[in-house]
Amino acid sequence: MKTKQEKLSPKQHCIVDFIYRFWEDRGFPPSIRDIVAGCGLSSTSVVDYNLRILERQGYIRRHREVSRGISMPAGAHTTGRRLFIPVIGQIAAGEPIPVPDTDAWDVTAASDTIEVTGDLTRGKEGVYALKVKGLSMVDAMINDGDIVLMQYVNAVENGEMAAVWLKSEKEATLKKFYLEEGRVRLQPANSRMKAIYAEPGNVEIQGRVIAVIRQLD
Repeated sequence: MKTKQEKLSPKQHCIVDFIYRFWEDRGFPPSIRDIVAGCGLSSTSVVDYNLRILERQGYIRRHREVSRGISMPAGAHTTGRRLFIPVIGQIAAGEPIPVPDTDAWDVTAASDTIEVTGDLTRGKEGVYALKVKGLSMVDAMINDGDIVLMQYVNAVENGEMAAVWLKSEKEATLKKFYLEEGRVRLQPANSRMKAIYAEPGNVEIQGRVIAVIRQLD
């Protein structure tokens, strides 16, 4: 038997999580236009349609005669809440592998989600998940089949683990990022594997690793 959460679409998971985070950060609920902007949705009517579903399933309560009239059941917006993170694809921790074009990084288009506790994301926004393929990051405790939680950013510090898009090759890889003189070094965390070198203009950062979810045999 499926749980109530499993019946929600990735778009609805995004809306629920946004409402919870907005409430915790500001102390009052978001407006419908806040949700449109925060979840990257196309219109207020799309939000209203999904809010009706969330209300029907008990995730929220709506008070239509009140501005910002969204409330949540008691205890819903706590620091130990469950979050639903979109899993938007697979990334290589080895040699780069082809992935769909950058439109595939749209979290509202994800076909799968993973449920985590709020402490894993530490209140960060723009969090998504990737399934790892390959062994180049094993010394960083990231194995084949693990899931990495990523924060979407377009710049990282040297030594941070990042999802990197190689524009010309249309490939993505998970590596430690180093900006050196005239080049970028993408360093595996595996002594048996060599670094990848790229021109800075050919590299686009798609996110930094903030947590790893181990897959146990």
